[in-house]
Amino acid sequence: MEKDILVRMQEDLERALKRPADKRRWAMLLDTRKCTTCSACTVACASENKLPPAQWYRPVWEEELGSYPKIQRISLPRPCMQCDKPPCVTACPVKGPDGATWKETKGIGAGIVPINYAKCIGCAKCVPACPYGARFIDSGRFHTDGTPELMKYEKGRAFEYGKVLVREGKNQPVGNARKCHFCQHRLANGMLPQCITSCVCRMGYFGDESDPESLIAQTIAANKAKLQVLKKGAGTLPRVYYLGNADLSIFNKHLKA
Repeated sequence: MEKDILVRMQEDLERALKRPADKRRWAMLLDTRKCTTCSACTVACASENKLPPAQWYRPVWEEELGSYPKIQRISLPRPCMQCDKPPCVTACPVKGPDGATWKETKGIGAGIVPINYAKCIGCAKCVPACPYGARFIDSGRFHTDGTPELMKYEKGRAFEYGKVLVREGKNQPVGNARKCHFCQHRLANGMLPQCITSCVCRMGYFGDESDPESLIAQTIAANKAKLQVLKKGAGTLPRVYYLGNADLSIFNKHLKA
């Protein structure tokens, strides 16, 4: 019996975690042909990372093509692209080895673009610098604002970047820039990103693309000619790839020029 791809990717992850950081290359592949726009990934991510209302690490965009009776709907989840040449890092004024955001080269998060909430000054310069709209400033709001009681689960602990965070008052990350980080805290504990495990359609692939035995590497190799990235001309070298039949340029209206 063939393994569920989550089982396979979990095995790939455990193998990848045993390799040196400089030998790993975390990447994500999203097969848009499988997405049903259920938004389970969006909600699961918001719960995992205690995100404020209307601010998402993993929105799902949708476009309708054609005309009746031949209509096609295309869905596109958009996490952070974890670019190898991230313009958001260039735009950040808090630079240096102890800066607010950078392209990580060491440890579990090697290859990921993290944010140090303690160093972020909330200037928001990185937000428009991202060509993919993947960054926002935490508003400090809660989903149950204005109701008789602010739900305790909204004030519960989050564990981004391996730190314990409570979104209340002026505590981090309220007022700071935020973005998807491939669930670095989960990777550190041997777990796949929440968006990958919550997808009922199994449209997401995650792992070490430099490992030829990994499912993501083999899927990339088998579909090399069909792979796409968002805004290829931006030259950011994203680590999130898309597989599907639709031209991704149809989603450009969701992105800044």
